[in-house]
Amino acid sequence: MQLVVARIGRAHGIKGEVTVEVRTDEPEVRLGPGAVLATDPPGTGPLTIETGRVHSGRLLLRFAGVSDRTGAEALRNTLLIAEVDPEELPDDPEEFYDHQLMDLDVVTEDGVEVGRITEISHLPSQDLFIVERPDGSEVMIPFVAEIVAEIDLDEQRAVITPPPGLIDDRAVVASARDAEQDEPGDGAPDSGADGAPDQAGEAR
Repeated sequence: MQLVVARIGRAHGIKGEVTVEVRTDEPEVRLGPGAVLATDPPGTGPLTIETGRVHSGRLLLRFAGVSDRTGAEALRNTLLIAEVDPEELPDDPEEFYDHQLMDLDVVTEDGVEVGRITEISHLPSQDLFIVERPDGSEVMIPFVAEIVAEIDLDEQRAVITPPPGLIDDRAVVASARDAEQDEPGDGAPDSGADGAPDQAGEAR
């Protein structure tokens, strides 16, 4: 099966290097020197990776036959596509390929439906699930053990334990409103006013 593993960004320098937005958990495998990748649009490729390096937290690639800034800029926004065996699994049982996670239903531990994973965003600090909710809106859920309690591939679902405010901003608004009502000398402890917003802020 074919999977998008990166999107080419802007040119870097004058020798044909480009920045790439990585969309795979294994860039050292999928985006290593010698890898031959299909492209979208198809006419741009296939592209063979000649060199790769990390600069200021971003992956830079150079492709065979692209030796100047003009050629690099012409590749901007091109998607890089790898051929992946659908039966292939990561060595670590706690890791997953993007195609395993796409379209999983996302629910809370008490069974409340949150939505469906439509994209995985790979950031330098962590991965994010982009989840489409039933009303068409989107919510971003960090793929960390504190929030994603279970990935059940058999049941095709991801079980989460979201902190207040992560999937429902109204929880934070309500807490702030309650805190304001408690302020005029009724003896309510300060920790109640500050706790909810701080907790939500740390979760983000």
